[in-house]
Amino acid sequence: MPFTALHPALGRLDATLADLGHKLDWAQIHKARPRIQLACPECDWTLHPKVSQYGVRFFCHDPGRPPSCELSNESWEHHMLKLEMAGAIRAAGWFATLEVPAEDGSWRADVMAASTDGTRRMAWEAQLSPITLDDIQARTDRYLDEGVRVCWVSPHKRPPRWISAVPAVRVRAPEEHEPQLWMVDDGLAGFDYAAGRWMFREEELVQFVRWALHGQVVPVESMPRYRRVYRVVDGEQRQFRRGQWWTSAQSAAAQEKHNAMRQRQELAREEREARQKQLEEEADRQSRLRAEQEQARRAEEAERLREKRAEESRVYWEKVRQLREVEDARRAREKAAEDARLALEQAQREETQRLALETARTWWSKLSQQQRTELLTAVAEYAWRESNVRVDIPEKLMMSSEYAYGVPVYTTGKRRLLYGVVRPCPSLVAASPGIVRLHAFARSAQEARKLATVIPEGRITNLDLPEHEQLTMC
Repeated sequence: MPFTALHPALGRLDATLADLGHKLDWAQIHKARPRIQLACPECDWTLHPKVSQYGVRFFCHDPGRPPSCELSNESWEHHMLKLEMAGAIRAAGWFATLEVPAEDGSWRADVMAASTDGTRRMAWEAQLSPITLDDIQARTDRYLDEGVRVCWVSPHKRPPRWISAVPAVRVRAPEEHEPQLWMVDDGLAGFDYAAGRWMFREEELVQFVRWALHGQVVPVESMPRYRRVYRVVDGEQRQFRRGQWWTSAQSAAAQEKHNAMRQRQELAREEREARQKQLEEEADRQSRLRAEQEQARRAEEAERLREKRAEESRVYWEKVRQLREVEDARRAREKAAEDARLALEQAQREETQRLALETARTWWSKLSQQQRTELLTAVAEYAWRESNVRVDIPEKLMMSSEYAYGVPVYTTGKRRLLYGVVRPCPSLVAASPGIVRLHAFARSAQEARKLATVIPEGRITNLDLPEHEQLTMC
């Protein structure tokens, strides 16, 4: 929906001007017969004049237009913002031309403002679509290279990322209940010297355009210390960062003045800190000197004490050495006596074991192999009959000194339990005190009586086996 069209004879027509820029009445082209062949300045496609339901005059592409035509793809909001900027430029006494391309085609201004003497130009760009910082900076540089100032204008509620990267403002469209005024609500600021920071300033778009065209406000870079700004949004104070503002020369000077004052304060503070540091360093030097002197004195005193303690230590350890020699001699005598005692005890134990083994052999030699087999079989039958358990009968007798050289028998199954001790030697029970708590089996009444003298009767079972003639000796 372009506002400009190319007339075959008159050249460029501007629908926002009352005379279309050529003292031409709208009725002379709108629904005129025969139809005047108008062309789009962007894609050269044919156009025809139209009037919107709100009375806005514009040109419309005929059917079949190229889909890439930027003028045709612009939104209604984009067109309305261009109209507002054009009206504000004209209200400021400058010429406003819409959709002006560069001679080499490197740019196309939404609205180009020109002073009445033709010496100054300023492009006004309504930027609604997303754009990268690099792209918008490159487009700005192309304008500046040709001596054209530029201001980028965004109508979005959220400030775009490039709001302070290039000369730019954000505008707010009028609400239905408000007067029909477009307002600049971001990108314009004044510097509050007392507060030492930039303050957001709202202004009518018409007034801002006038100021910008006449140089009353200019893009000013915000110094790093002042880029953090605050603003109440929806009843809540929020923090923003801005690197560039449209502002007055007075505010720019106030920022410079405040920054110079801050620099002087920082310089004075640095000088105070430097003097304080010098004083602290001198005090520290004096303190170190005193500390070194005190350290030297203490070192001398420590050396005297060390020598004294070394002598005391030498005397002490000499006494200790002598005492150790006496103690070592005493311990050597005691060790020799202990070794002799242990040797004697060992010999006695070995003699006792030898005598016990001889006694056990004599005790078991009284039975033949057949009698031994009968004895173990009788134990197995007794266990099954009286206790309903099976016991493991060893093929070879394994007499244990722990059980007075009797034969221990165990139950079969996963849990092997000691069931009893077969025929422990009565004279060796005293050397195996634990056996008195076990179940002992005697072959005959005579053996049972001998065991009863050393084992309680309740723990002895007499198997009462018959006597046989001894065939072999153990």
